[in-house]
Amino acid sequence: MAGSVKAAFCSASSRVTTGVLQNLPELRFIVTSSVGVDHIDLHECKRRGVKVANAGSIFSEDVADAAVGLLIDVLRRISAANRFVKAGLWHENGGYPLGHKLGGKRVGIIGMGSIGLDVAKRLNAFGCIISYTSRNEKPHVKFPFCPNIQELAAKSEILVICCALTDQTRHMIDKSVMLALGRDGIIVNIARGAIVNEKDLVECLLQQEIAGVGLDVFENEPNVPEELLELDNVVMTPHHAVMTEQSLRDLYELVVRNLDAFFSNKPLMFEVTRV
Repeated sequence: MAGSVKAAFCSASSRVTTGVLQNLPELRFIVTSSVGVDHIDLHECKRRGVKVANAGSIFSEDVADAAVGLLIDVLRRISAANRFVKAGLWHENGGYPLGHKLGGKRVGIIGMGSIGLDVAKRLNAFGCIISYTSRNEKPHVKFPFCPNIQELAAKSEILVICCALTDQTRHMIDKSVMLALGRDGIIVNIARGAIVNEKDLVECLLQQEIAGVGLDVFENEPNVPEELLELDNVVMTPHHAVMTEQSLRDLYELVVRNLDAFFSNKPLMFEVTRV
């Protein structure tokens, strides 16, 4: 049966390796439910003539909303304040520590694709000062471009990670970047966990070398570093930024349209052409 498969559907948790492709000799199309394609061996797909399509911009607005939500939660201590009230500590202890204003913050966005641009638009509306780094400068983007991550971190108070996981971006956010961001700095990651060096992140948080993080993704999901579980300046969600009823309905429709297009020899939506 595997020898006759022409098209395959996968998620980010299903790795499509050279070995998998070898067992599917007739495969000509892979559609993934994710935006990221780091789980697919694109070089081998290209060599074998296998087309790949991802979720494109289907999730962009929902993920951008989640990124802003995580950031506001960290700045204003919302989740921690919720635990404070539910534990009865308001009555016992009285006042609660002050949070921080979002408006006016200098925000560096890493990766100015559709998600990064939607994050930028939202935070710009809050009055944040936006700059970005990306693989290339985007002519259509009005925000200032930084050629490297160190420069972006040094001029920012907040970093929002929106880029793809590649060999070049793996552990790109390491201790040197965190130190450049500074003690008042906040990191939000809604991209891929391995873009951040988690060991360095834990160390910087415990030593108060950055102020806090909002994380939807982790390096070894579903495993989360135990040290993060007790920190009130860490807000986490279970790789759920894309998960809304509307986005999943849109994804279903996209997958069906792309499968129909492939078998009808029509152009695909969100075909991945960069390897």
